[in-house]
Amino acid sequence: MPEGPRIYSIAAHRGFADALVAGLIPRYSDGELGLARLTLLLPSQRAVRTVTEAFIRLSGAGMLLPRMAAVGDLDLDETLGALLDPLGAGAEVPRAVDPTYRWLRLAHYLRAVEGDQAGQGAALLRRAFELGRTMDRLLVEGIAPIDLLSEEVVGIVGDLARHWQDSTRSFLMVQAHWNAELAEREMVDAPTRRNALFDHAARRWCENPPENPIVAAGVTSASPALARLLRVVSELPKGAVVLPDLDLALDEDVWDALGSAGKAPELDGSPFGRNDAATHPQYHLKLLLNRMGVAREEVQPWHRAGLSASPPERSLAISNLFLPPSASARWVDLPADQRRLSGVRLMETAHPGEEAQAIAVLIREALEQPERRVALITPDRGLAGRVVAQLDRWGIEADDTAGQPLAQTPAGRLLLLLAELVAEQAAPVPLLALLTHPLVAAEGDRAAWLEAARHLDLALRGPRQAAGLAPIAAAAAKGRVAEWWSGVEAMLSPLFLPIDEAPLAGLLEALAEVAEALCGTALWGKPDGRALSSFVEDLREAARGAGTMLDPRELHAVLRDAMDRQAVRPPWGGHPRVSVYGLIEARMSRADLVICGGLTEGVWPASPSPDALLPPAVLRALGVPGADFRIGLSAHDLAAALGAPEVVLSWAQRDEGAPVIPSRFVLRVRAMLGDLLGMHEEKRAVELARAIDDAAPAPRYPQPQPMPSAEQRKVDIAVTGLDRLRGDPYQFYASSILRLSSLDPLDAEPSAAWKGTAVHAILERWHKEGGDLLAIADEELDEMSAHPLMRTLWRPRLVAALGWIGEEIARLQAEGRTVLASERKGDMLVKGVRVHGRADRIDKLPDGRLAVVDYKTGQPPSRSMVQEGFALQLGLIGMIAEQGGFEGVSGAAGRFEYWSLSRDLKQRGEIAFGYREEPILEGSRRTGIPREEFISETTRYLVEAIDKWILGSEPFTARLNPDIGGYNDYDQLMRLDEWLGQLGGEGDDAE
Repeated sequence: MPEGPRIYSIAAHRGFADALVAGLIPRYSDGELGLARLTLLLPSQRAVRTVTEAFIRLSGAGMLLPRMAAVGDLDLDETLGALLDPLGAGAEVPRAVDPTYRWLRLAHYLRAVEGDQAGQGAALLRRAFELGRTMDRLLVEGIAPIDLLSEEVVGIVGDLARHWQDSTRSFLMVQAHWNAELAEREMVDAPTRRNALFDHAARRWCENPPENPIVAAGVTSASPALARLLRVVSELPKGAVVLPDLDLALDEDVWDALGSAGKAPELDGSPFGRNDAATHPQYHLKLLLNRMGVAREEVQPWHRAGLSASPPERSLAISNLFLPPSASARWVDLPADQRRLSGVRLMETAHPGEEAQAIAVLIREALEQPERRVALITPDRGLAGRVVAQLDRWGIEADDTAGQPLAQTPAGRLLLLLAELVAEQAAPVPLLALLTHPLVAAEGDRAAWLEAARHLDLALRGPRQAAGLAPIAAAAAKGRVAEWWSGVEAMLSPLFLPIDEAPLAGLLEALAEVAEALCGTALWGKPDGRALSSFVEDLREAARGAGTMLDPRELHAVLRDAMDRQAVRPPWGGHPRVSVYGLIEARMSRADLVICGGLTEGVWPASPSPDALLPPAVLRALGVPGADFRIGLSAHDLAAALGAPEVVLSWAQRDEGAPVIPSRFVLRVRAMLGDLLGMHEEKRAVELARAIDDAAPAPRYPQPQPMPSAEQRKVDIAVTGLDRLRGDPYQFYASSILRLSSLDPLDAEPSAAWKGTAVHAILERWHKEGGDLLAIADEELDEMSAHPLMRTLWRPRLVAALGWIGEEIARLQAEGRTVLASERKGDMLVKGVRVHGRADRIDKLPDGRLAVVDYKTGQPPSRSMVQEGFALQLGLIGMIAEQGGFEGVSGAAGRFEYWSLSRDLKQRGEIAFGYREEPILEGSRRTGIPREEFISETTRYLVEAIDKWILGSEPFTARLNPDIGGYNDYDQLMRLDEWLGQLGGEGDDAE
C-alpha cells in the first residue's frame, strides 16, 4: 500500500456498488470474520441497501457482511449512524434542537423583527423555512454568525440594493435571537452537531487509530467537516476513501479550467471565483479534494469492475461530453470512437403521457430477458407516477423509492381535507371529498354512509350555500339524510371555532381527533398513516413548545407546505428487477438498463434557485458555493447513470401546460454525436407506445335518430318543451321520454336558471303579499342559502332591475293595467295531448285583453327565433289563457312581453337595468310575428310538432337545427362531437 492518503476512484463505466464490493471481498475477507471486521462509511441509508444487495449478488455463498454506517444526508433528512453518533458523544457535543421547533421559533422571531411586514400564517412560516435553509447552508459550510459581520461582508451589503440590505439585516437579527435561545437551552442546530460529530470522530481516530479497517465509499458531500473526516479515514493504517466517478483521465488544463473550487488562488482571496465551472459534474469532487488537501494525482483507479460494467471507452466519451464550454470546441476534431456513446439511445416523445408509456414499454421489453435489471431515474415525480401506473397494466408492481409526498397519500389527504374544510368554511367540494374519502367510515357500514353522502351530494348541487355547517342542515333535510348529517355535524363542529387565532398545537389535536372519529384506527394503520401520526405528533409538540398561534383558516396552507416536504417511502420493494429512483436515491445504484426520464430544462437539471435572503455576492465572499452548484450535482448524477451498459435518455417536447426545452445535457449529447445521432435514436418504443392504445378505426357514428314506440311518445308538452321539440328533438326525447335530467355541478356559478328561480320566487311573493320588494328579495336570497359573495356581486344588479319592475308596474297600473295572476300553473288539451306550463305573470289591459309577461334574467329570445317557431312560450301561455287553462283568467291575448332584468343597451350614456320587449312584427321591424297572427302561428307550430313527433312517427333527430343554440344538457349523451362535423361531408371517410 502506498504511503499517505489512500484514495481511489471507480470510473463511471464500472458500476460503483458492484465494483466496490468486488474489490472489498478479496482485500478484506481474511478468514470467515474478515469482512465482518470492516466498517463502511456510506452516504445514506439508501446506499447501505444498495451495497448490501451488491454483497448478496457477489457473495456466491453466505458471508458475514461488514458494518455499514450512514454519514447522513441532509437532503434526505437522514441522521448519522451510531458509529459517528455514539451514546457517549453527548458529553462533548451538545444536543441538536428539533428542526420543527426551530422552524416555528424562527417564524416568531421573524415576526418580532419585521412586524406586520413579515406576513402571517402560511406566508410567514414559508419565509421562516427558507430562512432556516439558509442558516443550514451556512452551518454546513462551517460559517459562524460572526463571519457575517466581517468588514468584507458589511462592505458588500452596503453597496447592494435596498431590498438586499433589508433582507440581510433581518437575517442577522433573527439569527441573533435564535442563537441566544440556543445558548440558553444549551443546544445547537442539527448541522452544527453533525459537523461536531465528524470532528469528534476524526480526533478520536487520529489519537487512537482503530484496529479494524474503515473505508468511506461513495461520499461526495464537500462540507469542510466531512472533508476533514475523510482525510483522516484515508490516512488510517487500514483505511481508504473510494470516490464515485472521479475522472482521472481528464486533461490537466480542463481540470484547471473548472476553477478554484474552494481553494483561493491567493491569500485572502475568494474560494469561489466568478468563472468557476460549478455546473460541471467534476466540480464538486474537485471541491472535496481541495478541502481534503489532496491532489488529483494522489487518487488511484479502483482495481475491480462490477457485474454491470459497460465498455471502457464509455468513460472517455462521458468525459468528452461534459467538457467546459471553452474545451468543448474540440468535439469537431474528435474521432468517432471518442464521441460514440455505444449503448446509449435518445428518445424524444410528444408529451409526458407518451413518454411514460414509451418508458413502460422499454421496461416491459427488458424484463423478458432473465435476470435483467431495469432502473428508471427521474427527478420528475409526476413522470415516475405515470410510469408506475402504466406498468400496472402488465401486473408489474414498481415502487417509486423516492417516496410520495405525505400530502398525496390517503391518510395525508384526509387530514388536509379537514383543514381545507375549515379554510373554505364547509364548502361543498371539500366537504363531499372528505365524506367519500376511502378511509372515512371504513370500519363501519360504509355502504350506508356512502348512500347518505350521495343524497347530500344531490342536495348540495348548484351555487355554493352560505358559509359554515348550519346551512348544510337544510340541504341534508332536503336530501332526507338529516339524522345522518346531525351525527356528521357533531363530529366536525369542534373544528369550526369562532376565533381568529388559536394555538397551533390545539388545532392539530382537534384535527387528529375529528379525523379519528371519522375513520377510526384505519387512519393510522398503514405506512402513510404511521408517517402521518409521527408528523402530527412532532409538529404538535414543537408548536406547543414554540407557542405558535395560527388562524384556523391558515391551517390548510401550513400543513400542505409541511407535508409536501415529508416523503413516505414504501416499506418493501415491488418487482425485484424494476426500480424507480429519484436523483439522490439513484446514487451508487446500477442496472443493466438505465432510463433517465424527464430530461428537460427546469426538471433535470432543476432551475437554480438563488437564496432569497442573502445576496450571491455575500455568499461568495463567505465561501459558499453558488446556486449553480446543484446543476453540477445533477450533471454528476447523469454522468454516473451514463455508465450503465445500456442507457436511454428520454424527454418530452412539452409538459402539461406548454412546450419545453430539452435539457442542456441532452443538447450536449446531440451536439457531440453530430453525424452519429441517427444511430442513437430510440424510435421503436415510441411507435409501440403510440400503437398500444390504438384500436381499429371506429365506424362512423350516425346522427342519433331515436324512434320510440307510439305508446312511449304519449307524453305531455311543457310550454318550454315545445322549443326543444322543434329545435332539437333529441333533447326533448331525453328529457320528456327518457326522463333524464342533468345535474348542476357542485359549487357552481349561479346559472341563468338559478337566478330565474330566485327572481320568480321574489316577484311571486311580492305580487301576492305586497310590501317592500327589496326586503322580500333579501329574505328569499337568505332562504335559498345563497353564498354571501354571490349575493354581494349580483344584488346591485338585481336591486336595480327589481326597482325598475316596481316602477314599471306602478306606471302601467296608473294607465289601467292590472295584474291578474302571477306564477300561475295551467294546462290545455290539443289533439288529446296535454300542454302545460307556469305563467310568470298575466295582466289585464284596459281594453279587456290579456298581456302575457315572461321574466328573463338575461337577454330575451330574438324576434327571428320567435318567428321561426323556436321560442313559443309566450304564445303557448296565451293559448292556455284563452282556453281558460289558468284559474281566474279569461280573455283574448293581446300583448306578448319579455321583461328582462339585464342591462338596457338602448339607454346610451347611463347604466340602466330592466326593459320590455315584444317579438311582434310591426312598424319598421323586419322580423317577428304580427300581433293578430301570434296565437294562430303558435297553434300552427304546436299542431305541426304534435302531428310529427307525439302522434306521428318522426324520429327525434339530434340537432335537427344545428344553428339553434341554447340547449346542451344532453350533448354528451348524443355523442355530439363524434358526428356533428360529418353533417357537411357525408361522402368522406370517417377518421
